[in-house]
Amino acid sequence: MEIQSCVKIINEWDIVAARQLGRNVAKELGFGVVDQARITTAISELARNIYLYAGQGQVCIEKIYDGAKAGLRIVASDSGPGISDIRQVMEDGYSTSGGLGAGLPGVKRLMDEFNIESSSGNGTKIITTKWIR
Repeated sequence: MEIQSCVKIINEWDIVAARQLGRNVAKELGFGVVDQARITTAISELARNIYLYAGQGQVCIEKIYDGAKAGLRIVASDSGPGISDIRQVMEDGYSTSGGLGAGLPGVKRLMDEFNIESSSGNGTKIITTKWIR
């Protein structure tokens, strides 16, 4: 069974709230400190992207189970302008905000599974999963 909690992303404090939720759920599931940090970093990046580029959206955290395996799924979604060139934003070093450009490629590296759906004018949905080792 999947248990889901969501945080609406409207302002910068919501990024902090989403990070905290993710860390708490990761801790409850039994993730180690290093994986908790990876999950928290991924959530921070996804929530910040929603805030910067879409204005608002939500980050949902789900506990997921596959047989004996347990994990955490993050679903970040917005109805912002969308991403016109997904391949470009998935390149290391690409940045539109003047940041380090670790962005979405960084999220993909931190997590075990990563899927992005987006089109111009229709918002973005990113689903990423981390399994307990």
